[in-house]
Amino acid sequence: MPQVTLTVNGQTHTAEVEGRTLLVELLREKLRLTGTHVGCDTSQCGACVVHINGESVKSCTTLAVMADGANVTTIEGLAKPDGTLHPMQEAFREYHALQCGFCTPGMVMSAIDLVQKNPQGLTEQEIREGLEGNLCRCTGYHNIVKAIAAAADVMHGKRSEIARAAE
Repeated sequence: MPQVTLTVNGQTHTAEVEGRTLLVELLREKLRLTGTHVGCDTSQCGACVVHINGESVKSCTTLAVMADGANVTTIEGLAKPDGTLHPMQEAFREYHALQCGFCTPGMVMSAIDLVQKNPQGLTEQEIREGLEGNLCRCTGYHNIVKAIAAAADVMHGKRSEIARAAE
């Protein structure tokens, strides 16, 4: 069996995996990091999004061997060691951008990548388009969009049009 070595949330892990093992399976079953969810197994819902080398990736369609040597960040790796939440996590909490919470880890990971790739700021439409690969069946996205705009302000020190409109 292939052996995979990857750094997950700052810790190096080595595991034997079958060639067909998905990254989400490695994270959940071997490393016991269950914050990354499996919603569809077809790359449609986004509940499984993690960051590989800083890029958001759907781990339900990524083979574990493809992450060999990579730095992987999951939802568990966002908060600081003292428990301080990442600005995106804090904004989701503050703006009530979750209900059942199933989509939240993937939504947060996708949103962080979206904000990091757009330091100039994002409009409401750009945020909505940026979330097209993430499904939420509970919230209707309104508060998710507000949370992302607010977190973008903190992450980039700028004011987005959504955050100004929410005031």
